[in-house]
Amino acid sequence: MVNTEEFVRRLEKVMNYYGLSASAFADKIGVQRSTISHLLTGRNKPSLEFVLKVVKSFPEVNLYWLLNGKGSFPAVQKETAPLHPAEPALSSESSSKSKSIKKIIIFYDDGSFESFNKNVGQ
Repeated sequence: MVNTEEFVRRLEKVMNYYGLSASAFADKIGVQRSTISHLLTGRNKPSLEFVLKVVKSFPEVNLYWLLNGKGSFPAVQKETAPLHPAEPALSSESSSKSKSIKKIIIFYDDGSFESFNKNVGQ
């Protein structure tokens, strides 16, 4: 269960981070201004729809941090090593050279990723 007072503090931290007033914040995430006012005063609790709009509108806001304070804000993106300068970037153009895939990296919208390496001998 979400502690509403703590949620409001985190919401205010997000608004301060972006330099947004309550009304500008409401406009940015696409909710009525009264929705923000009611949340900030403790009249209403945040709905799931509201929380998802915040997370979608502000990629630096981690869902778990917003809901229960676990994690950090702004969310720290995991960095990956850049391509080796001698390695060409993937392209959709075909080439006369035979190419094989060495590694596939899948990036998820929550900032996490998975890496798959080609096993030698396959």
